[in-house]
Amino acid sequence: MNDPVNRTMLLVDIEKFSDRDDVEQAFLRRMLYDVVDRTMERAGIDETLRLRADQGDSVMEFIDPNVPVPQVLRSVISELPAQLKAVNRMASSAAQMRLRTVVASGFIALDERGIWVGSDLNHACRLLDADLLRAALRERPGDVALCVSQSVWTGIVRHHHLGIPAEEFHEVTLASKNGPLPAWLLGPVPASGQAAVTPGAAGPAPAPAPGASGERPGPAGGTEAGPSGGGSASTSAPAPAPAPAAQPPAGIHFTGGAPVFGGGLVMGNQHGVSGGRVDGDVVLGSVGGPPRPGRTPNGSAAGHAPGVDTPEQDGPSPDGRQTPGSGEAGPR
Repeated sequence: MNDPVNRTMLLVDIEKFSDRDDVEQAFLRRMLYDVVDRTMERAGIDETLRLRADQGDSVMEFIDPNVPVPQVLRSVISELPAQLKAVNRMASSAAQMRLRTVVASGFIALDERGIWVGSDLNHACRLLDADLLRAALRERPGDVALCVSQSVWTGIVRHHHLGIPAEEFHEVTLASKNGPLPAWLLGPVPASGQAAVTPGAAGPAPAPAPGASGERPGPAGGTEAGPSGGGSASTSAPAPAPAPAAQPPAGIHFTGGAPVFGGGLVMGNQHGVSGGRVDGDVVLGSVGGPPRPGRTPNGSAAGHAPGVDTPEQDGPSPDGRQTPGSGEAGPR
């Protein structure tokens, strides 16, 4: 095996390549080579400055370290999607192509069979095959999904070089058979991969209200024991009392033959009956005032035991109407 050399690695893979028949796969491979070659040429990267390894449904480009990494990144971010769009415009629906891409850096070596090997290359291949990158391409409207390794982020992306939007990269942790891999994804993190976002990349979750279950905010006024003692009941403010009904004006009103008293009724010496005809017993007096002659202080007639009803009881009935025989008007 040769001594390891430092290279910038560009890996490009065709989405759902195995779902196509042989004719479509052969066409897609030619289109993939064409898109990558045009992207490198537009970036000013000559063929002599890169080596290619064919993987069937994907291609790997090992770029000379003399080529600036920002130059490679800018071409992948802007030029690669433009070249792919031009190819898809002329292709049938069965020959449409979408790409997952990875930009990484590290040391690789060429073994005695002419195969590139190295742990940094294995790391880049794991990023290319990660489920989160597949989901990112599946859930976005564009035709390219890009992920960069931690070393590329640290050395290049985070420094905001011209044409490289560092603010659009999101730190993620990709699951692989070799364990979790840190990486940076260009564009939004797919909904199916939100759990794989590195802790701390997003803002802290709001703290639940005291006593709340955590699924929704707790009640504003806290909780109190429910009727059974085990549940929680909200201590919201009681409903406002209904408005009192309108009272009729002061006086004596007869509606449908039944007397209705509204307002104050003054008994005692200031009474008079003018006009009309009154049959039966009419008793005039007051309740709660000084006892009249012939009555005890508790309001009962003299000579009768307290609490015994008499025909001369002058208090109104509980429902506000006079009892029969206490002043009810008879038939006219």
